[in-house]
Amino acid sequence: MTLRQGFLALALILSFPVAAADSPQADIQKVVDTFQTALRAHDAKTLGSLFLPEGKSWYTALGKASFDSVKAKHPEVKPYKAGTWQEFADFVGSAKGTVEERFHNVKIHTDGTVGTVYFDFEFLMDGKVGNRGAETWQMLRTPDGWKIVAMLYSSNF
Repeated sequence: MTLRQGFLALALILSFPVAAADSPQADIQKVVDTFQTALRAHDAKTLGSLFLPEGKSWYTALGKASFDSVKAKHPEVKPYKAGTWQEFADFVGSAKGTVEERFHNVKIHTDGTVGTVYFDFEFLMDGKVGNRGAETWQMLRTPDGWKIVAMLYSSNF
């Protein structure tokens, strides 16, 4: 192999993307995986550790059919509702039956500092789907790792 061929081979090898275990996408995927594991384990503490402590942005948006159904019984209802990750963590920690959220079509986008996670989901209680929709997380890299800053999801039941 000539020196020129060696440099060409090295250039080709270096041009291929490497799926590093500590890439921002892989680190965000670990948050996604930990979220699902904490839900199944009713582990409110671990679940809470995934969020920016100061984060307050958590919204549920009812899908059209779900909104129409609820509005027929409660005319004052809005198509969205604010909540907090703390309320959700408390709910998960005190749930009596099994809790699971299945994620499909997960898409992670990041520049290494901020990121988004978008996916379709099914939320199950005691093995039965009670809610499904799309969910998005706004992520921030902090000195303590990636944290969920905001969450928005649609609710279709």
